[in-house]
Amino acid sequence: MTPSPQEIVSAHSPDSDDAFMFYGLATRKIRSPKVTFRHVLEDIESLNRKAMEGLYGLTAISYHAYPYVSDKYVLMASGSSIGDGYGPMLIAAHPMEPEDIKGKRIAIPGKMTSAYLALKIIEADFEPVVTPFDKIPEAVEEGAAELGLIIHEAQLTYSRKGFHKVLDLGRWWKTQFDLPLPLGGNVLLRSLAPDIQSECCRMMRESIQYALDNREEALSYALQFARDMDARLADKFVGMYVNHYTLDCGDVIPVAAQKLLDLGYEAGLIPHRATVEFVR
Repeated sequence: MTPSPQEIVSAHSPDSDDAFMFYGLATRKIRSPKVTFRHVLEDIESLNRKAMEGLYGLTAISYHAYPYVSDKYVLMASGSSIGDGYGPMLIAAHPMEPEDIKGKRIAIPGKMTSAYLALKIIEADFEPVVTPFDKIPEAVEEGAAELGLIIHEAQLTYSRKGFHKVLDLGRWWKTQFDLPLPLGGNVLLRSLAPDIQSECCRMMRESIQYALDNREEALSYALQFARDMDARLADKFVGMYVNHYTLDCGDVIPVAAQKLLDLGYEAGLIPHRATVEFVR
């Protein structure tokens, strides 16, 4: 008798880039006799916190969260969101220079996000105001914070609302280290059997490839998760964060991720050194 496939809860954020890369899995275009997925959608900060409890079999996390969950999870070679010369941005209601951010109140999308870690590496002295990521522009507009650290689609829509870019963290990172900036990744429970881990990696890679090969239908699916964006902007955003590094991290992303975590540890932002480990 053929054994039943193992059900794995797959958790990711309700964002157009995640929806695009998980399209093949969520719509069962990619299947397996060994594994089935049940999908859960939550914001990335919630996923980071729940990963500390080992709640989901496969989950998206921020790279910043990896040192806190590496005892339970291992990174997947497929599914990373990487900013190559671009990334999260600091915005303000009025023009401001990067050197002016010292000591300011900055709305951030969560203390476990990679965006927050990168900003603290750039400038340690500021007052973080934890704010739901989609409310950050509003917090700046209403004066609850002097600047906002924006992630997701707001990176493409901030200017139409009259905000000014102060600093692009991905560009700063590329200039400083000649590396892409690792933001989000997918992880698997270490307790899963090796053949199940391998099958999950294969399915994730094939889901991303399927979306890239069937871009129009995958984008149409992803658009339901795209806030304040038309198809053209959604296509641009997905193109930024679902790229060849997403399909396979290669040799560059492990180096970049290790750099980010090492700098975080050396700056006292991460309590212990963590060595990145990927499965394929």
